[in-house]
Amino acid sequence: MPFIPHTDTDVREMLAAIGADSIETLFDEIPAALRVDGLNAIPRAIGEMEITRLMEERAAQDVMGLNFIGAGAYEHHIPAAVWQIATRGEFYSAYTPYQAEASQGTLQVIYEYQSMMAGLTGLPISNSSLYDGASALSEAVLMAVRANRRSKSHRVLMPLTVHPAYRSVTRGIVASQGIEIVDVPFDPATGRVDPAVLETFAGEDITALVIPQPNFFGVLEEVDALTDWAHANGAQAIGVVNPVSLALLTPPGQWGRQGVDMVVGDGQPLGAPLSSGGPYFGFLCCRKEHVRQMPGRIVGRTVDADGRPGFVLTLQAREQHIRRSKATSNICTNQGLVVTAATIHMALLGPEGLERVAGACVEGCGSLVARLKERGFEVLFSDERFHEFVLRVGVDGEALLERMAAAGVLGGHALGPDHPDLSDAILVCVTETKTAADLDRYVAVLEQARADLAD
Repeated sequence: MPFIPHTDTDVREMLAAIGADSIETLFDEIPAALRVDGLNAIPRAIGEMEITRLMEERAAQDVMGLNFIGAGAYEHHIPAAVWQIATRGEFYSAYTPYQAEASQGTLQVIYEYQSMMAGLTGLPISNSSLYDGASALSEAVLMAVRANRRSKSHRVLMPLTVHPAYRSVTRGIVASQGIEIVDVPFDPATGRVDPAVLETFAGEDITALVIPQPNFFGVLEEVDALTDWAHANGAQAIGVVNPVSLALLTPPGQWGRQGVDMVVGDGQPLGAPLSSGGPYFGFLCCRKEHVRQMPGRIVGRTVDADGRPGFVLTLQAREQHIRRSKATSNICTNQGLVVTAATIHMALLGPEGLERVAGACVEGCGSLVARLKERGFEVLFSDERFHEFVLRVGVDGEALLERMAAAGVLGGHALGPDHPDLSDAILVCVTETKTAADLDRYVAVLEQARADLAD
């Protein structure tokens, strides 16, 4: 809608109607110590022509290098049809589908999305998504505490191989609710959790265990053993997955003897571009017995009085909108536009196409690892990986990546800030978008950058 500012006359008339003598009077309840005297750091207003020039200059500063960064945000090929369809008016501007009779298209998209995610994860129930992967994990932890009524400790085991941002967000959301997040170390030789280390918690009251697959280092965890340990010790099992990897790996619903209780992740690899950090969306799937504890909404397929098929909001916890602190969840959006794009993306690729993408990622990653080992580089941790790996570079990782970026190659993610013992290592990602020539260029730029820093 257009922005129409109020005139001075409008402001005076509104103030008179509510009995206030000035705008300042409306805020007199705010203590003087908390108020600021103007917004002096904001520059003066400029016109449309000037702001267009400014934004063009800012956009030109973006670096469009050859990208090998992953760490939770992945560059995949997105068919042109995905966003051509997603940005049609009926999708692009659609709001939450409370009125089923007026929202059949939106409801059907969510239904198709839920069906695809349930099939991909091997769990029967999917909600219509959440903000992002990190908040989805936070919601799953809260959900596990509600679902596991036998546990009174509210202690959740969180491996250090879970994405650092996911761990940080989860702590921030659940810390004030009496939930304790307990770090679980990883084996420095393999880069994954040794199931034997969990025996130190055996016999204790543990509410849930978080299981990443693949983990932050790109390594595949021993998910069957971890899932079975959780259930044998009365804990809920929460999977954290990359959806593309599920085209090749065992779905979480089949981990161990029973499968996980719930699984989360970020849907960004399914049709969302690398666009300055988002927006993305989080997915959450669970067992049927936990559906009443699931945040968000579920769309179902039914028939009307005349037997015609239609779609409706089958389950939605209304208290999340009106009961605030007593609500199942206070997340009331589902990032519907990005979910629409993901649904279209999965529909266009189909199971075979998604499997080919995943296979190309594994093959490309293995090819780059082989090239680097031939040149004398040390690749850390287990060889059981998806499309990321930790590379020891022998110099400061952040400084190295700056050198590589200056040469037009975004070489990876520095691990030092989150794992100080890995300050001389970087996390490298290879997706289906990389060619053999790209891999050769990566090795050449990496070697030159390392040599420059070593001098």
